[in-house]
Amino acid sequence: MADRPFAPGEDTQEVVHRLLDIYERRGGRPRQVVRVRLREIADGLPGYYSQLDPLPRTVTNEQLAALARRGWVVLHWEPGQEDHLLAAVDLALGSGEDMVQGPGGGAAVAGLYALVRREPLAAQRARLRALLLGDRFRVRDWRRAALDGVLARLAAARSPSPFALGDENWNRDLLAALLALPEDPTEELPYRVYSVRVFNDSKRFDALRRAVARLARRHHPAWRALTNREILGELGLVPNPSQLHLAGPWHLRDDAGVTASLAAFRPAVGIPAALAGRVSQVRVDARRVICVENLTPFYELLRRGGEDLAALCLWGNPSPACRHLLERLVDGLPEAVPLLLWADLDYGGLNILAQLRRSVSPRFQPYRMDAATLKTFAYWGQPLTARDRRNLRRLRDEPHLVDMVGVIDALLGADVKLEQEAVVLREI
Repeated sequence: MADRPFAPGEDTQEVVHRLLDIYERRGGRPRQVVRVRLREIADGLPGYYSQLDPLPRTVTNEQLAALARRGWVVLHWEPGQEDHLLAAVDLALGSGEDMVQGPGGGAAVAGLYALVRREPLAAQRARLRALLLGDRFRVRDWRRAALDGVLARLAAARSPSPFALGDENWNRDLLAALLALPEDPTEELPYRVYSVRVFNDSKRFDALRRAVARLARRHHPAWRALTNREILGELGLVPNPSQLHLAGPWHLRDDAGVTASLAAFRPAVGIPAALAGRVSQVRVDARRVICVENLTPFYELLRRGGEDLAALCLWGNPSPACRHLLERLVDGLPEAVPLLLWADLDYGGLNILAQLRRSVSPRFQPYRMDAATLKTFAYWGQPLTARDRRNLRRLRDEPHLVDMVGVIDALLGADVKLEQEAVVLREI
């Protein structure tokens, strides 16, 4: 058997794969013996330790002995069980202090890879590197940073996750999904529509969504606190076309010159986000404008009245279409009209305030987001997590929240966060 090729059995393959796993974890340059102790991997060798059928053990012993004769492995038998029961198998890496003694060296490793038809990790890294370098020039912004980050990890022999060594189809599709993303989305694109356009398969993007969001979060500083769904929304990708809820005397003019007045819709009306993303002019006949983070407080605000009010529900982190509508609003909003935000008294709510000030207008002021509100309703608050505390401390250095440092300190001092729903509106 030593002189002719053979197809390795399941147990032989398991032992060889375990040896190669250790070899690769040590970067292909192990300074110590690469050894597999068979008793430690007994669960993966059901045939070898079978009490009913000795044939699998016999075959495995013969095949590993053949590999030993080739100089690829070194065998260690249990005391008194030579040629019957193996204790351990070492990878023959050549001579050297603390190394396994044997003539194989690099030939042994190459031979074992070929035997189990496994591609060396170095070859997998080289192929992924070539794939990324081939299209790196086609992207900019965070996507270029994401690809550069993966390339740097490959060069350091680290995991390229969420890319996957050895899975070419996954890597090609993930790269294709990144390349096809719009640089400056102005309209929403449902996941399934995007998937068909990129892959001619309405469901393929479902498997890739988290990986895309993970890369974006890692390499776009402003998105690190966003959920996967919010990040994809920033990229113009949504599960289904969404709506914005508006209340009060809004007047919207679209890019075709058509004006829609929403004043007659009570208590509120939903408009497609696609329409919001196309408005060219926005006017409100109100004394103040309040943007509300969540839908329930939005309707509670309207229930309390306020004829002089124009309100907009942000649905959490404001989408690109929502921000576009607000930008057009600010263009024509008199300075005397307050532009307010009512959000949760927590990291997320404060981050929304910073984002609106940064990307829409510094005119946004907090509404019911102060230390007095926190103190009044703290009984209904929730304790801060360790992550909450880290994020709040980071916000103390946010240049767009200089006026909110006192509120941040109050949250940290009370060790609570407060959702909008806990705030009882006695007056507007």
